[in-house]
Amino acid sequence: MKPVKCWIEPRENFQLLEARNCLQMKCANVSAVDYHGNIVYRVGFKIGGGIDQDPSCAPFKYPDQGIYITHIDEDSPAARAGLRRHDKILSVNGLDFTLLTHERAVKYIKKYAVLDMLVARAELPALH
Repeated sequence: MKPVKCWIEPRENFQLLEARNCLQMKCANVSAVDYHGNIVYRVGFKIGGGIDQDPSCAPFKYPDQGIYITHIDEDSPAARAGLRRHDKILSVNGLDFTLLTHERAVKYIKKYAVLDMLVARAELPALH
């Protein structure tokens, strides 16, 4: 994991998104076939949010309409890459994820075998 400097505006009553470092990481997906016979890629996480979603109705009450990781499957490519629940996805393979609909984000993630991701996180592990 490569630390990258970025800043997120702090919001009231939400400590997760204060100014902090971000992580850049690669996550390799596992291929699968959907019910239409198309090859899709599974990475082992679920997302919430998007510009078409109302953040006040979301179970985690994120302060904005960004794309957030809401669940990580154990022993999945996402878990092995170091992704965590509540990471905010800023970009994937160079595409800005801060202004995407939920559906477009899901389709984009399932489309690629390798995801080069930039995520924002409240805490970073100590780098040695």
